[in-house]
Amino acid sequence: MSHYYDYLVVGAGLYGAVFACEAMNRGKKVLVIDKRSCVGGNVYTEKLAGIDVHVYGAHIFHTNNKRVWSYITRFADFNRFTNSPVANYKGELYSLPFNMYTFNRMWGVVTPEEAAAKINEQRKEITGEPKNLEEQAISLVGRDIFEKLVKGYTEKQWGRDCRDLPAFIIRRLPVRLTFDNNYFNALFQGIPVGGYTRLVQNLLKGADIRLKTDYLQNKEALDASADRVIYTGPIDAYFGYQLGNLEYRSVRFETEVLDIPNFQGNAAVNYTDRETPWTRIIEHKWFTFGKDENGNDLPKTIISREYSSEWKPGDEPYYPVNDEKNAALYAAYKALADREKKVLFGGRLGEYRYYDMDQVIAAALDRAETELKDEG
Repeated sequence: MSHYYDYLVVGAGLYGAVFACEAMNRGKKVLVIDKRSCVGGNVYTEKLAGIDVHVYGAHIFHTNNKRVWSYITRFADFNRFTNSPVANYKGELYSLPFNMYTFNRMWGVVTPEEAAAKINEQRKEITGEPKNLEEQAISLVGRDIFEKLVKGYTEKQWGRDCRDLPAFIIRRLPVRLTFDNNYFNALFQGIPVGGYTRLVQNLLKGADIRLKTDYLQNKEALDASADRVIYTGPIDAYFGYQLGNLEYRSVRFETEVLDIPNFQGNAAVNYTDRETPWTRIIEHKWFTFGKDENGNDLPKTIISREYSSEWKPGDEPYYPVNDEKNAALYAAYKALADREKKVLFGGRLGEYRYYDMDQVIAAALDRAETELKDEG
């Protein structure tokens, strides 16, 4: 290869893009590659019928980290979207997170005192340390809310009965004795105007970008083109799965363009009964309040049904399965990764952990700071 780079960044998602941006700011020459035909990783958005479609699932930016917010808003303006999902249980609609609207719909209670009494009475069903997710959830919110709003959704998400899932998955369930529908309750939240893809393109300005490029199939030649490698792919794939496969949950999407202006009146509706095969339906236009960038009403709508599934090689990995077996396997892979002289592992797949977007950005900024300081 004729070019020589300071950094090869494998993966054009948020982690890779932020690191690349910081390296370029310090005068480094960067090559970014991705095996997809687009940049953005799982935050990739695509314009269809004037609507920014979240192709790999809904991404709602939220953070209490002022450093991350002031950093990321240099690359995009954000709107003031607030996540207020709705739960649909067999045609009954409930507010999420659990709040006074939820409790009024569930029990007809009107005051916070009545709601608290009802929850406390139902929580008594569980005595002693909860042995599984079902007992943990009931000990937090009671049987009624568990049966209608937690059980079916969780079982679809994990593909297992709540009694077979560990209690730690639901350490806490937010119970608000107020009429507050703001799900994340973060200091800063919103959606980038013009979509996430534009945001990532702005981060990557000045980098050489090669798409449809599989790093692991061209590793030797690509490694030879740069001093250092930032690898954001699956850590087990990097090592040829030599210690075995880390497990993930995957998500499948069925997306439809509908010739109507409004399908469900909300960006996210969770289907919490076990019988409905999808976990939720996203209506993408409501992330931008049903309008395009110029403030015009959008005549059509686009919905995506989400189906949770067990991951198998070839599927898109979404959520790490953070149980003891996988944690031990990741620790063994991390020990191998720490011995790599030239390669740094980062991001959701490189570190086998569930990261919110703001955490990814913070981690990439921290890594850039230590790495680029060492470089001088």
